[in-house]
Amino acid sequence: MLELEAVTAGYDRRRPVVRDVSLSLAPGEAVGLLGPSGCGKSTLARVAALLHRPDAGRVLVDGEPAGGWRHGAPRSQRTAIGVVFQQPRLSADPRLSLRDLIAEPLRANGRRRTETAERTQELATAVGLTDDLLARRPHEVSDGQLQRACLARALVLRPRWLICDEMTAMLDASTTAALVGVVEAYRAQESAGLLAVSHDAVLLNRWCDRTVEVPFSD
Repeated sequence: MLELEAVTAGYDRRRPVVRDVSLSLAPGEAVGLLGPSGCGKSTLARVAALLHRPDAGRVLVDGEPAGGWRHGAPRSQRTAIGVVFQQPRLSADPRLSLRDLIAEPLRANGRRRTETAERTQELATAVGLTDDLLARRPHEVSDGQLQRACLARALVLRPRWLICDEMTAMLDASTTAALVGVVEAYRAQESAGLLAVSHDAVLLNRWCDRTVEVPFSD
């Protein structure tokens, strides 16, 4: 399970963005996190991804309390969670080719060169990136192509939990359908849990097993 218990979080302790929110995600389950802009759903997603320390409450990953945040989290917990953000250009190193962008987590975790090359190619094919695109840098590709690479990067370590924070908000309908299809294929293969964050109730109702609405903090 990926669990958030009574989480209060924000960027100013005097004015939290989310207050006393709990949710749980089971293996293989898809949960939608719904709410308008400014309600704190992205903050909650960052807490769930161990990228933002909550002011109160706790996060449990596979039954174990979070052991830290960002690079201070244990490797076993960090690599159990894959994240795709809304704006790929803010989460991609502009100096890297798309191939290196996808491979980056494998190299950071000391994987062998052969394994890295094979897994990178496998994911690139799955998300629809050709060899010529893999050789390009972020400024040389479209937002949709870059988001495909970011999704591949999120999946490359085979995470048990996947968090998609407005992953399709900047994409056209065909790219949205393609990336949702990749996520669903991965979930079916790996029994991974999905937390999908969006303001689009129609998308979440079609995509997820259930939806949780994030209220505005008082």
